Amino acid sequence: RQTVEAALRRWAQEAASARSGLRRVGYFGSYARGDWGVGSDLDVIIVVTSSDAPFERRAADWDLTSLPVPAEALVYTENEWQGLGPASRFTRTLARELVWVYEA
Repeated sequence: RQTVEAALRRWAQEAASARSGLRRVGYFGSYARGDWGVGSDLDVIIVVTSSDAPFERRAADWDLTSLPVPAEALVYTENEWQGLGPASRFTRTLARELVWVYEA
C-alpha cells in the first residue's frame, strides 16, 4: 500500500504542475481499506475546478498508466463533488475510506 500511495502522490504532484485546475486527488476501495490483493486496482477520485467533458469521458484525459497497479478514476468538478449529498451509499462509503493524497 505504501508504494502505491507514494506513486499516486508523485503522480498527483506532477499532474498538478501540468494542470492548474487540479484541486484534489484521493483513493478509496481495497487499497484504502487495506484489503487489496493480487489483481486489485486502485480506485482514484480526481476533483477539478471545472470541465466541459461529460462525466463518463473525463477519466480518459488522465493517464494513470505510470502507477504500479491498474487504476480507475472518477473525475468530478468541485461543484459536483460538493453536491454529492451525504445520503447516498457511495458518499457514505467514501466518507469512511477516502484517503486524500493531494489538495491544492
